[in-house]
Amino acid sequence: MEPVSANHVKALRRFNRYFTRRIGVLDDHYLGQDRPLGEARLLFEIGHDGASLRELRSRLGLDAGYLSRMIRALEAQGLVRVSVHPTDSRLRMAELTPAGLVEVKEQNRRANGLAEGLLSGLDARQRDELTAAVAVAERLLRLAAITVELVDGASRDARDCLAGYAADIDDRFPEGFDPAALVRPHEVSGDSGAFLVAYEEGRPVGCGALRRLASGVGEIRHVWVRPVARRLGLARRILLGLERQALERGYEVVRLDTHAVLTEAQAMYRACGYTEIPRYDENVYAAHWFEKRLPHASDQEVRAAVRRGTAHGRPPRP
Repeated sequence: MEPVSANHVKALRRFNRYFTRRIGVLDDHYLGQDRPLGEARLLFEIGHDGASLRELRSRLGLDAGYLSRMIRALEAQGLVRVSVHPTDSRLRMAELTPAGLVEVKEQNRRANGLAEGLLSGLDARQRDELTAAVAVAERLLRLAAITVELVDGASRDARDCLAGYAADIDDRFPEGFDPAALVRPHEVSGDSGAFLVAYEEGRPVGCGALRRLASGVGEIRHVWVRPVARRLGLARRILLGLERQALERGYEVVRLDTHAVLTEAQAMYRACGYTEIPRYDENVYAAHWFEKRLPHASDQEVRAAVRRGTAHGRPPRP
């Protein structure tokens, strides 16, 4: 992965400074209400349906102690109540009181007014241009924040992702899908292979597996992204991470197959340098087979590539 230029860093920081000032983030009375942005955002995230404190910590990236202090402050103001989850005593749930619901409704009204005021200085074409630019910025910032990590093939996150993958393609394949065709943990762990999981705000949103096919040949399996994280470019990042894992293990070639209905996967593989080849396996779900020769590199170059990449060569998550 290429190093980040100073110009890119300056541009992003300049935009952050302008936008946070323009929407009043620095004001202790955000949107003219009697509370700072942190508390206002916490009320918004709790929302009409409530949320567990664990989920709020993960979603907002807050320290547990800081979150607890804000929750206590909002409780003291009569805006939030905390209770034990009805079916899981380990979880504490936060929900808005009637007063909290009123405040969030007013917060939304004021936030909409602020956004409308910002957009009113533009004509229709400029608003469309800004909306499109914001969508691109959101997509790229989400992608930048996602991490792709090496995990144990038997870990809960790995098995949960494979279960999601199996359910997804069972719906898409005309003949359905038998989970017995999934890779086994021992095939994608240690020297035999690798299992990568993509995490967004602590939640698994994608996966991919690499296993040994033959001497010097690895096979990529089950590259998958949850619907909530699709169209970000994450599948390519997972694929690149698996190629780096293959390089680290000394593979010269990686192969993969795909179903006829997965036309978007076929397009991605071709765009990433994979060439269609004759059938190499007995996978009953496959209609297309691909291969890519990996660039030769010294051990030192491989280690450097892995360190720079999104899927690092650190010990896997248990």
